[in-house]
Amino acid sequence: MSNFQAGDVVTGKVVGIQGYGAFVALDDKTQGLVHISEITHGFVKDIHDFLEIGQEVQVKILEIDSERNKISLSMRALEKTKPAQKNDI
Repeated sequence: MSNFQAGDVVTGKVVGIQGYGAFVALDDKTQGLVHISEITHGFVKDIHDFLEIGQEVQVKILEIDSERNKISLSMRALEKTKPAQKNDI
């Protein structure tokens, strides 16, 4: 995990999908979790609508918890947000 730092943007491969998020391999020994709320802006009902096993994705490292050996990732943080429009409300 020492190769990575919070704030890094890296390319990884989706290796697992659960109802709460997707596991992404950053390298041969390191995986992180993209929580369902960090996949995209707006509501995600089914992760499979956005991701599939084996897909390469760009993610931003939000947090590294060395004690628990966990890495929090976000795809949403790399999206350009569209300004809210009157019709969206």
